[in-house]
Amino acid sequence: MSYNSPFTGNVIQPVDVSYRGISLTADTQLEWPINGNATDNFAARIMQVTPSAGSLSLAMPPGNQVSVGQDALILNSGAYTFTVKTNAFAGTIVSIAPGQAKYIYLTNTATTAGVWGVIAFGVGTSSPDANTLAGLGLVASGATLNQSHPLSGISAGSTFSASQRAQTVVWSSGSGTVYLPSAAVVGDNWFTLFKNNGTGTVTVSTTGGNFIDGVSSVNFAPNESAFLISTGLGYVTVGYGQSTLFGFTALVKPVTSGIYNLTTQEISNTIQQYTGSLSGNVTAVYPQVVNLYVISNQTTANGYTLTITTGAIGGASVAIPAGNQVTLICDGVNFLNANTIQAGSTIISLLNGSAAAPSLSFASESSTGIYRPSAGQFGLSILGVNEAILDSTGLTVNGTGTFTSGISGGTF
Repeated sequence: MSYNSPFTGNVIQPVDVSYRGISLTADTQLEWPINGNATDNFAARIMQVTPSAGSLSLAMPPGNQVSVGQDALILNSGAYTFTVKTNAFAGTIVSIAPGQAKYIYLTNTATTAGVWGVIAFGVGTSSPDANTLAGLGLVASGATLNQSHPLSGISAGSTFSASQRAQTVVWSSGSGTVYLPSAAVVGDNWFTLFKNNGTGTVTVSTTGGNFIDGVSSVNFAPNESAFLISTGLGYVTVGYGQSTLFGFTALVKPVTSGIYNLTTQEISNTIQQYTGSLSGNVTAVYPQVVNLYVISNQTTANGYTLTITTGAIGGASVAIPAGNQVTLICDGVNFLNANTIQAGSTIISLLNGSAAAPSLSFASESSTGIYRPSAGQFGLSILGVNEAILDSTGLTVNGTGTFTSGISGGTF
């Protein structure tokens, strides 16, 4: 039989059916919708097939009854995979999973089976693929992908894992330290949600020389939380705020010598402690913001000083002797003593101090002032050297005395 026009020699395309919906309840043989094929199981150019069970097949009509290029777009709109086969179920053309669409076309019509080409045409619904595509931070809900932040825990000394991406990581113990992985390893945009649900302060520390908000570690008081986000080079926090129940956090700042420029993250800690063995004078430069600080100098001085300043021209700075602590107000330019007057009290108590670091000294000369050398003694220190001691027996002056108006009384 010829399928060429006797008038023009061109291929004759049979009249086709554009669309057909098929409820596939059993293996079904299709026929071409041409004269002589009296069947209801005709093939259409677009077929939407709904199989009622698995392992069902749909056989295409004879390949030698049409021309090359005869095609069909077949969509599986059901819940089961079915197979499209050649005529009389002789061979498999393609299997179509739920939600998939496949475009098939004849490339050779020499036999009843024919030779069929296949193009994957995509999906007709996102439901099956949503489950496949749901990675970390996503969950398939029906036919859509949705955000997901499943809970997980972390213990003291542990490091967040790459698989905790987008998880809500909860700390449930007392105080302790946990570690962030190298930002280069987890990559840019890795993130996790962290919540301190425990009873003590937990420190989140970086590794591999990374920083978080410009510092090496961040403290989380109970009930505090934040997003921890990798930039690929370090970490930043989003939503990090101080608990209204635990309003104070502490910074421990190791220093040795030179100038240290504190970050806004560091100065957010009201209580600050400087540690280390000094090998030179240390100047801590604070951002020029209004704030209140309680600063303790717990360094080993070795004859060197620790100075607090905003770096503003003409601004007042404060030198804090080793072993001492001060409460300071910063007005954005100057550091000022917060305890100039003790309101409502007639008693002021000082630490014993020493000749090198007297209990009561001067902002511009911290080694000159008064201190308590031992029980029952009042000492006077000038530039770190004891010059006089007053006790129950009288006044002892270390050195000579110059008196402009003479001395009366007593025996010399």
